[in-house]
Amino acid sequence: MDPRPWIALNLTPGVGKVFYKRLINRFGSPEAVFSAPEHELMRVDGARRAAVKAIMSSDCMGKAEDEIAKADKAGAKVVLFPDEAYPSNLRNIHDPPPYLYVKGDLLLEDKVAVAIVGSRMATSYGRQVTRRIARDIAARGITIVSGGARGIDTESHRGALAAKGRTVAVLGCGIDVTYPAENEELFGLIAGSGAVVTEYPPGTPPEPNNFPPRNRIISGMSIGVVVIEAAGDSGSLITASYSLEQGREVYAVPGSVVSPTSRGTNSLIKKGAKLVEGSEDILMDLFPALKGYLRELDPEAPAATSHDFNLEPDEKALYEHIGLDPEHIDALVSKSGISASKALSLLLGLEMKGAVRQISGMKFVRGV
Repeated sequence: MDPRPWIALNLTPGVGKVFYKRLINRFGSPEAVFSAPEHELMRVDGARRAAVKAIMSSDCMGKAEDEIAKADKAGAKVVLFPDEAYPSNLRNIHDPPPYLYVKGDLLLEDKVAVAIVGSRMATSYGRQVTRRIARDIAARGITIVSGGARGIDTESHRGALAAKGRTVAVLGCGIDVTYPAENEELFGLIAGSGAVVTEYPPGTPPEPNNFPPRNRIISGMSIGVVVIEAAGDSGSLITASYSLEQGREVYAVPGSVVSPTSRGTNSLIKKGAKLVEGSEDILMDLFPALKGYLRELDPEAPAATSHDFNLEPDEKALYEHIGLDPEHIDALVSKSGISASKALSLLLGLEMKGAVRQISGMKFVRGV
């Protein structure tokens, strides 16, 4: 399918995302829109005479060709709204992008996706929790969607990559613009294990007003959004707002009441977002939607080692028996040969170091 008419219509003055969608729904294709008589165009809901006149006299095909050439030079392709690869969840929102510039590949399996977003000024606590949750969810075959920004977004992508899972970064700039600059290598890894996408034409700088619309794509691609650390005026709260409008689930990880980066997340919980402490909370809540899609944890997925936490010999001896699947303390005692009282003491130390975490029923899993 020729992307030029799709881009040309989008470049036509006065044709916004919502009117674009209504035009396509009415006429079936941009080509049909451009060839439609004026009186038929005016019958489309939301039509304005200035926009219709612009469609009738549009000369944007050359500009469309330039955009495609620049995208191709950057190693990206154009995925159109009708294409099979276009994210099915995104297709159903109120104002979907008519096309996306994509590095990497969007797959049908990305229908089962969870977004993880949060503060650019993430604390060590936020980074650790994010990496752990993203890794655990991605290990179950769920795509992780985020915005490629510093802080929580970066940790979300890295957690998914650590589990050899799929992840998608949605940019607030052109596909040929690297922002933030230090994530250039990360974006290359994401494109090799998922996709880097944007609705903005090549060359678009990362201007502040680009990011709120970008956030609707992050939530629109997902079935649920997890917010981890967000200030009271964080853009992550915009993503959460879009999620509610789009009928997605909203989750928030609680934080310290004295931390500025927790004000947004704690406020979300007060307003009804579901409090989560780990991936199990999210997976169990979404299970009806995920049934048939979840996979068993990959035994070959790279796991954190004892060296990552500077463990003492006794702690290491117990840690080596703890995996990503929950283990009851009785099983750990049996496998390690360590007494129950000593195991409890060691587990407390391991939790404080972030190496393990306890879930319900005295069961333990690795912290990352």
